[in-house]
Amino acid sequence: MSFDFQKMHANGDDFAIVDLRGQANIINRDIAQRLGDRNRGIGFNQLAVMADCEDAATQLTFWNSDGSTLDACGSATRGVAWKLLRETGSSSVVVRTNRGLLTCFRELDGRISVDMGKPLLHWRDVPIAQEADTLKLPLPGAPSACSMGNPHCTFFVEDLEALDVKRRGLEIESHPLFPQKTNVHFVQVISPTRIRLRIWERGGGIPLGSGSCSCGAVVNGIRRGLLTSSVDVECDGGTVAVRWDGNGGVFLTGPVEPNFSGAWIGELSQKS
Repeated sequence: MSFDFQKMHANGDDFAIVDLRGQANIINRDIAQRLGDRNRGIGFNQLAVMADCEDAATQLTFWNSDGSTLDACGSATRGVAWKLLRETGSSSVVVRTNRGLLTCFRELDGRISVDMGKPLLHWRDVPIAQEADTLKLPLPGAPSACSMGNPHCTFFVEDLEALDVKRRGLEIESHPLFPQKTNVHFVQVISPTRIRLRIWERGGGIPLGSGSCSCGAVVNGIRRGLLTSSVDVECDGGTVAVRWDGNGGVFLTGPVEPNFSGAWIGELSQKS
């Protein structure tokens, strides 16, 4: 059994794309986990699987490297858009994810933008295990929470460099308050238009960047009155731009770059 893949990254946030349009979707938890292994597989933070779709250019399914699924991935969505825009020669494309239909654009400078949809702010939608004010959760540090199709918990800190991201991230990711676990952000506000962000990613550890986490961090910062509607987000691997007017969709803009293409050849388990 074999299939082609393309490896890409967005400011170091790496992902793989498997295009199964016109084919059966064979990717399951076991296969995604094997592909995500950086020593024995392709290695990635996320995997995006493209399938046929009646009302969009493709239907996307996202997987973490540990074999878990997620509904949103800003970096991989932009990577798929980059691929589709090159195929069609168009300046925009619509893809379908579990978040619904997402419109992606090529900017004049070559960066890719995607409307990531409206953030979900109610405690049930994040989700939170009990009724709570998502602006200030009942946890030390009073973080904010929202969902961009996956849960986000944002801590605003004075000194980001003094923080043990791995230790704190592990503690919060699996806290009982988050029944589906959560992405954890640590934000230092540089100015109302710029933040420094470090991330503990649910099911992935510490990435160089994350599109959906950048969106979640900015949304929570705007809700707290700390940020304007347009913010540059400086991650370990580079900077992306996030815009949110407080009501509509969240727009994520940044570069994506291809690394290499290849074919996975070998026996793949069909365990679900």
